[in-house]
Amino acid sequence: MTYLLRRLAVFPLVMFGVSVFVFVAIRLVPGDAITAMLGTEGGMLTPAQREALAAYFGLDQNWAVQYLRWVGGLFQGDLGISVTYGQPVLDIIIERFPLTLQLALMSMVIALMIGLPAGVYAATRTDRPSDLIVRIFAMIGQSMPNFVVALLSIYILSVWFGVLPTLGRYIPFSEDPLGNLAQMILPAFALGTAFAAAVTRITRAAMLDILREDYVRTARSQGFSQRYVIWRHALPNALIPVLTLSGVEFGYLLGGAVIVEQIFALPGLGRVVLDAILQRDYALVQGVVLFIAFNFMLVNLLVDLAYAALDPRIRYGGRS
Repeated sequence: MTYLLRRLAVFPLVMFGVSVFVFVAIRLVPGDAITAMLGTEGGMLTPAQREALAAYFGLDQNWAVQYLRWVGGLFQGDLGISVTYGQPVLDIIIERFPLTLQLALMSMVIALMIGLPAGVYAATRTDRPSDLIVRIFAMIGQSMPNFVVALLSIYILSVWFGVLPTLGRYIPFSEDPLGNLAQMILPAFALGTAFAAAVTRITRAAMLDILREDYVRTARSQGFSQRYVIWRHALPNALIPVLTLSGVEFGYLLGGAVIVEQIFALPGLGRVVLDAILQRDYALVQGVVLFIAFNFMLVNLLVDLAYAALDPRIRYGGRS
């Protein structure tokens, strides 16, 4: 409980740091915000109209006043109004987040389904040709950028074989579950490839250490089968570093799907924040980044708490 309270106490400090950073960073982007918002129509504004727009969005105030107004709105559940969409930022996040969350979850499932068995397989056949092949594929997977995997997947599976759809109108899961999964499987695979490679390498390394432990040798000497020793005794303890990696990677998946969502024309949070940066939509960028940071911290907190469930020897706060 003490550990949980300490972790929760860090939340406000980190959120404050993220809020200051994103607030300053988006305002350091070169260019006039009003012109970026309106595009070519910005050049048709008179000076009085431009000043009126700046006053309407609060851009005529200094940064300190703008920041205090924004933070004051946060405590009331108001993330501001998006000048691009003309809607409350919170409504846009609620509308777009399910797609990004689904993409991240599917990517994680694909990565674990590939990485865990491959890592165990390589560890139980160390220094054999099959181990070398798995390690080579893992290195290739980690070295290849997501957008390259995405483009290759589109070309091979959609253009060449025509087994999966490429682009088109996004199909919500509630409207057509099978159509939605067929549309999301390629982006999820592209996003999860590097993650799967990392899981493979971490699982292999952890399994090699665990398989040398005394309790594993004891289990083997008691006559248990190799399969039982690996999956019942060794793998649960090897999952701790995999769990750590999964927590960090899941946070990156939530915020790092920008390019993949752009390639596959998926209207998720990553694509929204990219458009918002180009449009200098301050409120939307700040709101989305803060929301992703909160989710990142929440996932990592849950991962830390799951350690004790996986390994009862772990106790936090220096107590055993």
